[in-house]
Amino acid sequence: MNRRSILWSALSALGGAFAASRASAATESPPAGRLKVVYHLSDAEKVNFVLGNIQNHIDGVGGPEHVTIALVIHGPALKPFHAEKANPDISKRVGEFAKDGVELAACGNTMKAQNVTLTDLLPGFVSAEKGGVVRLAELQSRGYLYLRP
Repeated sequence: MNRRSILWSALSALGGAFAASRASAATESPPAGRLKVVYHLSDAEKVNFVLGNIQNHIDGVGGPEHVTIALVIHGPALKPFHAEKANPDISKRVGEFAKDGVELAACGNTMKAQNVTLTDLLPGFVSAEKGGVVRLAELQSRGYLYLRP
């Protein structure tokens, strides 16, 4: 066998072993412990969709005690959460999420731009004072999985 054939055989075997290990990892159960997930919401037209995704996520894992969820909102998507303008369905969902321990973070920059404070938003919100995108990055650095439906 020449050197090129030996090298090709070795690389093929290595690639096959890697593919087999990835296939077995994909079928294993996730590690014990709670998943941490951050949902990113900036589009006002996606508010109900994202809130539905979060509820489906909580229901799908068997309840809020099995997952840690944060929702970071910035830009136009924050307006539907203004207490005076919020529809009853959004108010109800936000209240339930707050009780379930979902972090509801409003971008501090967006709050300034919209001239609102936490007291102007539905109960349960916290301020992402450094900004929504900074909060998203902080949570991801702490192991949160990023979802942008």
